[in-house]
Order: sequence, then structure tokens, then C-alpha cells
Amino acid sequence: MINSMLFSSVADVLYGAHTSDQLGDIAAKMGITRALIVTDPGIIKFKLLDGALKNLETNGVKVNVYSDVVADPPESVVMAAVSAAQTFGCDGVIGFGGGSSMDVAKLLAVLIKGEQQLSEMYGVDQVRGGRLPLIQVPTTAGTGSEATMVSIITTGATTKAGVVSRTLLADKIILDATLTLGLPPAVTAATGIDAMVHAIEAFTSVRLKNPLSDMLAREALRLMAGSIEVAVKQGSNLEARGAMLLGAMLAGQAFANAPVAAVHALAYPLGGNYHIPHGLSNALVLPHVLRFNGSEAGHHYAELAAIILPGKQLSKEPLEVTELLAQYFLELSADLGLPTTLREMAIAETDLPMLAREAMLQQRLLINNPRVLCEEDALAIYRQAF
Repeated sequence: MINSMLFSSVADVLYGAHTSDQLGDIAAKMGITRALIVTDPGIIKFKLLDGALKNLETNGVKVNVYSDVVADPPESVVMAAVSAAQTFGCDGVIGFGGGSSMDVAKLLAVLIKGEQQLSEMYGVDQVRGGRLPLIQVPTTAGTGSEATMVSIITTGATTKAGVVSRTLLADKIILDATLTLGLPPAVTAATGIDAMVHAIEAFTSVRLKNPLSDMLAREALRLMAGSIEVAVKQGSNLEARGAMLLGAMLAGQAFANAPVAAVHALAYPLGGNYHIPHGLSNALVLPHVLRFNGSEAGHHYAELAAIILPGKQLSKEPLEVTELLAQYFLELSADLGLPTTLREMAIAETDLPMLAREAMLQQRLLINNPRVLCEEDALAIYRQAF
């Protein structure tokens, strides 16, 4: 029975090979005349922007490229982008890159209006006022940031904070799989598992789970489970790359409405303390969180296992199916060349209690988990992952 629900989404999604070369056409139709592009040095190095820049010029859209975004962007990067945008006098923002670039672009589109300080935006529904027109162009198939209302910013040496607001939802998304062809296998693998985690946690979220997010999560997993190994091992396979890119966006739409939980809560301290990429952090703890949640979410995991492992004879016992799913992800990580233990990441066993304490600070995520998780549980999960 559905009592009530609210589902929010980006209005327009353009999917297809070389669609980023239409960026200027789209920006011009939106009334953008001076666009600030938010990206990172790698995008410039590999010339992924070239086609888009040419089309922007053809359409008379003046451009300033801010390319100093780093992974886990700190507040200083956000404010530097704001300064660049103000100096340029932009009237539209384009996020072009991975999740970090798109997260910065979201905040920039609001902050350039000058109605609010960044420090006032952290939390849920704290953004006031409007924003500039916003286009998102992902170059990795993982974060789903292009489709979410969340921006994660590094606020201290090891701490992060999120801005969650429907104001951050983009006006347009462009999904061009050709932009992902040059991703290294390890990045493709980690970001792909990250996106699969988004779908799994959205499907099992105890808060705001709804039929639309469920549908998106199921289709995201169908696309990605069937494509991730080909995308990693045959990096030039455009069909597999496209399926991963579309799946990641669908997973982003799912968790934008039915939020993620303990996997992310336990992954954040790994990224904050050891600078482990977010997707890999999720992959390292995922199997062990699945096992922990099995007693409460095993029936949901069984439904997802049938999608992830089509044709496989599955037990009717939820805990057995949960174990099968946990083993699948352990074997998938190993098969794709990713580390599978915290020990391999040079994390000291004596650090595990500290990680457990920090994970408990992520209550905005833990309240979504299908099983209540305390600090002792978090420590036990880290020990299993060690």
C-alpha cells in the first residue's frame, strides 16, 4: 500500500553517442550566453571538451572553463569557482566531468546568485532562492550526480558535509558514452560498483522507498550487471559503456528519491582518512553490509539477485540469497582487479575503532538502513572487511 510519495527528477535527458557535441545548441536554446564550465584537469588533458567547446562557439555562447576541481572537493574549490564565475559574469553553469565537478557545478549555480553563504546550505532543504540554468554532462558511469539533488563537499581534514535540495536538480542532462571510452579499467570498475550500490541501497531504503525509485533501481541493476565486465575488460565497447552510463543515471534518480544508507556511511571515513576513491570505498564494505542487513532486507536482496544473476537457481531462504549476493560482489571486485580488503589498502587494524566512530556521524545515511546499526556493528563490519 502506498500512502504518499514525492518523486523529483531532472526534466530532460539526452542520451546517445556524441551528444555532448550538441551542448552549444542546448545551451543557446536555454538562453545561456556566457557559460562557466566546471571540470577537472584530466578532462582538459584528454581533450574531452573539444567537441562541446566548438559547438558552443558555433552557437555564439561565450565560455570560461574552470578546471581546478579535485576529487572530494573542499570548500575552497567551490569558492574559487564562484569567484571565476563572478569575474566572467556567467549566466549559466555546465558541469562536465565526474561527480566532483558536477557537485561543484550544482552549488556554483546557486551561490552565484549571492543570496546565501555555502555554510548555510549544509543539511536537507536549507537552500533558499533560485539558481542559474544548469546542464550536467557526466564523463564517468558511477556517481549519478547528474541526476541527484545532493552535493558532497569536504569541510575539514577528514570530514564531509552534504547539501540536499531539489534546487540542485539540473535542467538538462547529456549522456554521451564516447566521453567514457578512455576511462582506465580500475576507474570503470570502481565507479560501476558505486552505481550498483546506489541502486541496491535505494531499493532497500527504509525511508522514502517508492515504486518509481524501485523501478529505476531494478532497471539500473539489469543494465549494469549485464555490462560491467565487458565495459571494464573491453573498454572500447560503446554498447557496454552506454549501458553503464544510462544505468548509473537511473541509479542516481533512484537514490535521489530513496536515499542511500550504511554502505555509504561506512565508506565515507575510508575516503576521508585514506583518500580511497569513493567507488572503491563502497566496494570494500558492500559485501559485509549486505550480510549485516540480510536478516531485515533479505527478501529485497532476493528480488535483486534474480536481476543481477539471471538464470541462476536461487534459494528461497533470504539469508542464503544474501550470502550469494555478497559473494558475487566479492568475486566481481576480484575479477575486475579491485582490492577486496582494507588490509590491501594499507589500513592499520588499530584504526578500525576510529573508522567505526566516524561512520556513526553519518546519521543522515544510517537512518535509511534496513537494519539499525550501532558503533559495535560498524566495527564488526570493518573487521570483516579487513
